Amino acid sequence: MLNANPALSLYQVQNGASVVHHPPSISSSSFLEPTIRAVRFWRHVGPIVLHYKFTELWFKVAHVNAKVRRETWDELHDLHSQTGLRVILDLRGLFVKIGQVMSSRADFIPRQYIDVFQTLQDSVPPWNHAQIQEIVRDSLKSCQGLQLEEVFDEIGEVLGSASIGQVHKAKLSQKYGGETVAIKVMHPNAEKMFRDDFKVFRTLCKVALPGWDPIIRELELQMMTEFDYSNEANNLICVRNNIAKSPYANKVVVPEPKMDLCSKKLLVMEFLSGKKLASHIEGRVASMFDGDLSMTRKVLKAKQQAMFETNDSESCTNSEKGVLWQLNEILGESHKNLNILNKGVKALQLASLSHDARKKLSLILDVTGHQIFNDGLYNGDPHPGNILVLDCGRLGLIDYGQTRRLTKSERLALAGVVSSLGKSTNSLKSVHEIADAMRKFGFRSRDSNDENTAKFAALYFDSDDEGRKLGYATPQKYLQYLNAIDPMVAVPDAAVFVARTSFLFRGLGALLQQSLHTSQHWRRHALTALERNGDGRPLYNLGMYPIND
Repeated sequence: MLNANPALSLYQVQNGASVVHHPPSISSSSFLEPTIRAVRFWRHVGPIVLHYKFTELWFKVAHVNAKVRRETWDELHDLHSQTGLRVILDLRGLFVKIGQVMSSRADFIPRQYIDVFQTLQDSVPPWNHAQIQEIVRDSLKSCQGLQLEEVFDEIGEVLGSASIGQVHKAKLSQKYGGETVAIKVMHPNAEKMFRDDFKVFRTLCKVALPGWDPIIRELELQMMTEFDYSNEANNLICVRNNIAKSPYANKVVVPEPKMDLCSKKLLVMEFLSGKKLASHIEGRVASMFDGDLSMTRKVLKAKQQAMFETNDSESCTNSEKGVLWQLNEILGESHKNLNILNKGVKALQLASLSHDARKKLSLILDVTGHQIFNDGLYNGDPHPGNILVLDCGRLGLIDYGQTRRLTKSERLALAGVVSSLGKSTNSLKSVHEIADAMRKFGFRSRDSNDENTAKFAALYFDSDDEGRKLGYATPQKYLQYLNAIDPMVAVPDAAVFVARTSFLFRGLGALLQQSLHTSQHWRRHALTALERNGDGRPLYNLGMYPIND
C-alpha cells in the first residue's frame, strides 16, 4: 500500500500546497511571464517526477512484491493525476495539448490519468464569452472591414474549448446566408505561450522522457503552424476536395469553411451535428443499462483491461467466446437478479457494439491511409475529440490545424516501410527487408543493427505489442530499451508525425476496446501508391496478388 512507501510522507510535506488556479486573462504577458510559468510548472511537477523515480528505486532496492507494487502505483496515480489536471488547467497552453495526447493512449497511460485527463479533449474551462466576442469583433473589423452585428445574429454556446482556441455554435445573419455555423476563436496570447512552454517541456523530456527529442522537435515545428486559422481553412478546402474524389466521399464529412470570413484568429465553418465517437459508444452502452453511467464505465473499462490482458496465443475468436462470462463477472452482485436470457441479450448487444466500433475505426484508418499514401495530405492529430458520429450516420472529421503534407518521395519511402511491415513473418528475410526500407526512408542507427531497426519500425508504424511482451509498460520505456541496444541517430521529419498518428490511432483503438496494427490497415494503400508511382516492383512480388494474376 502507499503508506508503505517511505517517499509518500516526504512528498506530502514538500508538496502540500494546492495548485492555485489563475483564471485566463486577455491582457498581454510581461517579459517575466515565461519564467513565472516555468516556476509554477516545476513547483508542482518536479516533486511528482521525483516521487515516481524514488518509488522505482525503492521497489528495486527493497525487492517489493508485485501486489504491493501494483497497489502503490494505483495510489500514486490516483494522487498525482488530479494534481496533473490542476496544473494543466492552471497553465493551459501546450500542457493542454500534452494532456490530450495522454488521454488518448488508454493502451499504456494509467487509467487514472485517462479518466481525469479526458476532460481536456474539448471541455477545458472556456474563456469569458465577452472576451471571445471582442476577439471575433476585432478580427472581422481588422481583416474584412466588417462589423460583428452585420455578420452574426448570435454567437451561442461553447461546443468545446482546448489548447489553442475554443469553438462556439453561431448563427450567420441573413446577409451571409442565415445558416448555423461553428466558429473557432483563438485564445489570447496562445502562440507566445506555446513557444515558451516548449522550452519547459524539452527540459521535462530530458529528465523524464529521454529519446523523445526528435518527436518533440517535429511536434513543435508542426504545432506552431496552427496559429493561423486561415491555413486551417485552406487545409479544409484541400482535404474536402481530396475526399470528394476518393472512395470515401459518401462515408465521411469534412466541414466546409466560409473563406470570406476566416482570418488568422477566426475560423468560420459548416456546423456538423453529432456526437464524439467515444461519447457515441458510451451512450449506446448506457442505453443497455438504463442510463447507468457508473455501470457503463465499469463495462467499458473491464473490456479494455481484458483486451490488454489477453494472452497473445489466444485468438480473437477465443476472446469473443468469453463475452458472456466477462459480462457476468462485471455485473456481479448489482445485477445478480438478471436471468441468463437477459445477460445473453446484453452480451450479444455488446458484441454487436464492438463490431460497429471496429467498422468505424477501420473506416477512419482507411481514410487516413488513403490520405497519407494517395493524397500526401492528412490530419496529424486524430485524437478522439476530432471524430464525430453525425446524425446522418456518417463520420465527421474535424480540426485540421495539424495537417501534414508529404512529398512524393516521402510517401513512397514510407510505403516501402509499411508494405514490408504489413507482411512481416519475423523471418530473417523480412527483418532485412524492413531494415532496408527504413534506411531508404532516412533512418540511421549507430550500429546498423537490422533486427533493432525493424523493431523501431514496428514501434513507430505498427503496434506496441513487442514492448509489452518484453514487459515494458510504455512505448517510451521500450524506446529506451531499443536505444540502449542501437540508438537511432537520424529520424526523418516526415516519419515523426506519421508515427504520432499511428500512436494516436492505437490509443483511440484502446478507448474503443479495439486492438489494432496500423501497418496492416495501411498496407494496401501503401502498395497502391508503390504501384501507381512505378517503383519497379510488381504488386505480386509484394504479396498483394497471386503470381498468376
